[in-house]
Amino acid sequence: MKVKVSQKGLLIPKKLLAGATEADVRKKNGQIVVVPIRKNDPIFRLGKHPVKMDVTDAAENHDRYLYGE
Repeated sequence: MKVKVSQKGLLIPKKLLAGATEADVRKKNGQIVVVPIRKNDPIFRLGKHPVKMDVTDAAENHDRYLYGE
């Protein structure tokens, strides 16, 4: 499929991005790679139900708390 490149860039047909809410666009080895990101991607569920603890440095030292390192 060929698409026309305008001053703003190019338009990717929605049917090629079925179910995606976002897309990750990268340039790799001279090629442009578009990876659709779907709603059910588990990464979007991280942080939905945080656990409250008496720890103030869990973000910086999460390995220590998770794995005892």
